[in-house]
Amino acid sequence: MGAKGSIQCRLGELVEIKHGWPFKSELFAEDLTGRPIVISVGNFRYTGGFRFGETVVKEYRGSYPKEFELAPNDILLVMTCQTEGGEILGIPARVPDDGRVYLHNQRLGKIVVRDKDRVDPNFLYWLFLSGDFNRELVTSASGTKILHTAPSRIEAFRFDLPPMDEQHAIAHILGTLNDKIELNRRMSETLEAMALALFKSWFVDFDPIRAKAEGRDPGLPQPLADLFPARLVDSKLGEIPERWEVAPLPDVIEVNPARPLRRGEVAPYLDMANMPTRGHSPDAVIERAFGSGMRFVNGDTLVARITPCLENGKTAYVDFLQDGQVGWGSTEYIVLHPKPPIPSEFAYCLARSNEFRDFAIQSMTGSSGRQRVPAESFAHYRVLSAPEPIVELFGTLIKPLFSRASAATTESRTLAALRGTLMPKLISGELRVMNAERSTRANT
Repeated sequence: MGAKGSIQCRLGELVEIKHGWPFKSELFAEDLTGRPIVISVGNFRYTGGFRFGETVVKEYRGSYPKEFELAPNDILLVMTCQTEGGEILGIPARVPDDGRVYLHNQRLGKIVVRDKDRVDPNFLYWLFLSGDFNRELVTSASGTKILHTAPSRIEAFRFDLPPMDEQHAIAHILGTLNDKIELNRRMSETLEAMALALFKSWFVDFDPIRAKAEGRDPGLPQPLADLFPARLVDSKLGEIPERWEVAPLPDVIEVNPARPLRRGEVAPYLDMANMPTRGHSPDAVIERAFGSGMRFVNGDTLVARITPCLENGKTAYVDFLQDGQVGWGSTEYIVLHPKPPIPSEFAYCLARSNEFRDFAIQSMTGSSGRQRVPAESFAHYRVLSAPEPIVELFGTLIKPLFSRASAATTESRTLAALRGTLMPKLISGELRVMNAERSTRANT
């Protein structure tokens, strides 16, 4: 039953769905020189919105009808997707307001509101994220390996349309939760960027050592600066800090360590789709009975070893389990865990480095399209082993950064769960806005 004053209507009474343009793939560019950006299905998050920073963004060099240029805040819907990714069918995202020109291809539909006096576009955005909308699109879609829907099928969706003031209120509540989740995401990325910058400065660029060698201030308090040598020496890896050692990666970081988990035991499961390409923590982890896959514990780093997931940067730091818990995931993960006294976060920073990723990509074997990195190839990867006081200091400095980023991610998962609970109840009218506001204030 809908909210008081709601009217049963068909989506097509309020909006029109317009296909995008079949842009020619040979005219795409990835150098981001200011040309129009073509939005594709791969740029969508399963939870709604775009993930431009995590996926390939393609510019278009050719000509196209100007009617396919998008306006800021236009809503796009996914209309074609892989069968195994059917849950993304109908997922919406808003066009950014950042001064760039955006276009959409034929696999996406643009929402054109016909009756702005009856429907709030912001309410529609949350309607499209509701489970009922997705389920109906998937059920009515055609195709076996590829699911297709059509404007007519989308426009046929029927729902209870609340009064306009109720629509505004629903969009405000859900939007407030979404804004907080997005703020936490940006904060986590900033904290992680600080940790990765420190790793690169100390263990890749050797900034403190170079500064001391050149008679410059290394920018560290004197007791910390004294831990670093004052000169670089030749090695098989080129110049490295004096008294630092070169070692095969397995000597300092365990590769695929054994973790106990019995077949059939229900445990946290991280699938490849939820592996982050940016940020260290996945958006979602589910419970699933263990069958076959890589096992991990808190403090492990997971790296996707198969194409194109490796090239896309799918990497995670495990900090989402309970004490003593063992999680599991795809057989296509490499699990890394540093040996003491190296802090566990070191392996994650290493896995995010260009040097590590380039080595892994060059070590891939197998047929085209199904290439993967053999775990044994990491025996040939050389890492620098710094003196114990330096690696312990590194851990002391970065652990608070990861801890704060993890806390923000945990809060976001709580808020996302609240949003997921409220959304269908608000959209259907089962929960009134006044009660939802009280629930929101209690969790934010």
